[in-house]
Amino acid sequence: MGTSTLIAAGSRVRGARSGSLGGSVPARPVPQAARDLLSDAGRGLGRAIRADEPADRYSIAHLSALRAAAALLATRARPGVRGNRGNAWTLLARMAPELGEWAAFFAAGSAKRQAADAGITRLVSAREADDMVRQASAFVDLIEATVSGPG
Repeated sequence: MGTSTLIAAGSRVRGARSGSLGGSVPARPVPQAARDLLSDAGRGLGRAIRADEPADRYSIAHLSALRAAAALLATRARPGVRGNRGNAWTLLARMAPELGEWAAFFAAGSAKRQAADAGITRLVSAREADDMVRQASAFVDLIEATVSGPG
């Protein structure tokens, strides 16, 4: 999946949320945990951009996207509902099907991030690291817009 495909998908999600229902829908308050996760994701992107090693850039950017996904999941969690099993990417695809392509993209990068975290740096090229930073940045922006709602 290319960069333009994911960024275009993000644009479609933003466009679909921009009040096409004709009325105003009261915004639900954003849980503090979600705000904290989004802040962490933003700080992580800054660290990823400044990281010298491609494996570090890749890993930190991927973790930033994971934190953003967790923020969205925190806003959509239903207290007392059990059975939401799976990793964050599986849950994201289930709870926000419009983000399924993003979830698949980041799920596919999880093994490479884990390898980078384990010190296996040869698996990540500079180009892959830069691509991950760009994709994670677009994803974090999309999640921030989704969580904060229209307007």
